[in-house]
Amino acid sequence: MLASLAVSSWTASTWLLAFLGAFWAVDALILALKLRGSTGVRAHVLANNPFRTIFLFLQTTYYQINNDLLYYFNAALSNNEPTCLHAAEVSFFGRRIIITRDTEHIKAVLTSKLAHFGKGPQFHRIWEGFLGDSIFTTDGKQWQASRALIRPMFVRERIRDLDIFSRWTDTLLRHIPGDGVTVDMCDLFYRMTLDVATDFLLGASVGSLDNPRSEFSRAFTEVQREQMILTILSPFWSFIPKRRYRNGIKKLEEFMDPFIVATLKLSPEELERLSKFDKDFTFLHHVALMSKDPKVIRDQIMAVLLAGRDTTASTLSWTLYELCRYPATWDKLRAQVLDVVGPSRTPTYEDLKSMRYLNHAIDETLRLYPAVPYNWRAAVSDTTLPGQPGQPDIVANNKDIILYSTLSMQRRRDLYPPVSETFADPDIYSPDRWEHWTPKPWQYIPFNGGPRICIGTRHRSTVLAEFCLNRDGICVNTAESSTAAIGMLSITRQKSWDVQARAYRWHFTKLTTAPTGKVRGDKGETEERGICSATSPLSSFGQPATFQVPRQEVGNHINLGTAVCLELNSPPDVHDAEILGCLPLS
Repeated sequence: MLASLAVSSWTASTWLLAFLGAFWAVDALILALKLRGSTGVRAHVLANNPFRTIFLFLQTTYYQINNDLLYYFNAALSNNEPTCLHAAEVSFFGRRIIITRDTEHIKAVLTSKLAHFGKGPQFHRIWEGFLGDSIFTTDGKQWQASRALIRPMFVRERIRDLDIFSRWTDTLLRHIPGDGVTVDMCDLFYRMTLDVATDFLLGASVGSLDNPRSEFSRAFTEVQREQMILTILSPFWSFIPKRRYRNGIKKLEEFMDPFIVATLKLSPEELERLSKFDKDFTFLHHVALMSKDPKVIRDQIMAVLLAGRDTTASTLSWTLYELCRYPATWDKLRAQVLDVVGPSRTPTYEDLKSMRYLNHAIDETLRLYPAVPYNWRAAVSDTTLPGQPGQPDIVANNKDIILYSTLSMQRRRDLYPPVSETFADPDIYSPDRWEHWTPKPWQYIPFNGGPRICIGTRHRSTVLAEFCLNRDGICVNTAESSTAAIGMLSITRQKSWDVQARAYRWHFTKLTTAPTGKVRGDKGETEERGICSATSPLSSFGQPATFQVPRQEVGNHINLGTAVCLELNSPPDVHDAEILGCLPLS
């Protein structure tokens, strides 16, 4: 009996090893056949077998969930050979995925070799459930048709659009308590831009500013989270459960469908008449004037909703976060807005164009935190990416995927001039640098470049200008027991001092993270307060620097399960480390 079990165990192990060996051999054979006869060389190879590739996919998902994808992306490119400094690749059964932060690669993909690259069928398959056949998922004539369909609503300086932003900015400002009370501005910005986007698109808002627990808002956030995971794990897309993803999309469609049905009942004459009056003419009316297909309308609305909400909210959040850290910059910005607009007038389009420092502040935010930090293209034919000077090109065969990061590229120190009186350290937020410096082509592309450049990039200036008009100050006050909001954290300041500190990632142990990403207290409420209690460091993050570090209590509205905390270099006291200031992950 024992002998039989031993033989069975040995046989099972043999079959398993044989299967794994065959799996590896087939993967290598498919890749070799695909590369045979190709012109060019491979990028730096991160994984030379399918098992290592699977591990890297899972690791990428982990870093994405923990909001540390930039660190992982840069780490993957940190050990490259000089012949291929800013690109690397993995492969899985012949499908190569090239990650890059090389300016020439991005330029080739978006302009000089545009005909050889597109979103590709795999991206369309992964995103079709959410964005359908919209401008963000299609190529060729279908993409051109989508762009032609929606572009007119973004290139016109419509009074209605400015009114929408002004109205919802006023609503946002009413939700900010008076002096001495903390508030989560990131959450408010995301809720406001969702209200703006639905008002602009449909003529009616979801009202998430007044109803933070809006079912539409929760569903939209959940769908985005699930979609990102599906994209990272794209080779295994068919095997990933999608019930929550599909349920979320269903809730979004249930909100939009009545508006689409009502609009399609309007006659062409009624739609044409509405188009002559900006006040009542919505994006939905515009698309319905061009197409009577409810799916076409639904797809374009969903795409613009995604772009309109996230890019504006994230840019405003990061801008306010950086202005909190640099009070002198805030004072200079507010002085310009008051000088141009005055204390009570609403900014016009002409005002927004004339306020150079306001635009510099947003440009600087987008340099450090581009609106589209990672993007995807697929080769639609056999081609190459430019090699380093004097080096061969990198082969990119049909169906190979290119993942490029404008976030990583725009933070490459080698792309910037030396630090001087007129050019601050590139890691520092400094709108003043734009008074004396213009980026070289393809070194600053926060909204992509080439024909597929983003067509709606203007309205965040409106919100920031009105915020300046309605707030004397937003920065941390050094007075005893004062309060302020920095990024995603509500804090109460007790005492401050200058220290040399190094940033680490810490877990909160007194507050737990719900599946939605919100923080739960003892009663399952986001309002629960607790002390930031640190465990052991997980990974180094950044270089030693001087910080104004407050002793504080962490308040409500923490949107992440982890944050960056500052640990004293001297003295290395764990009790001090537990209560040092916390900043949101970048």
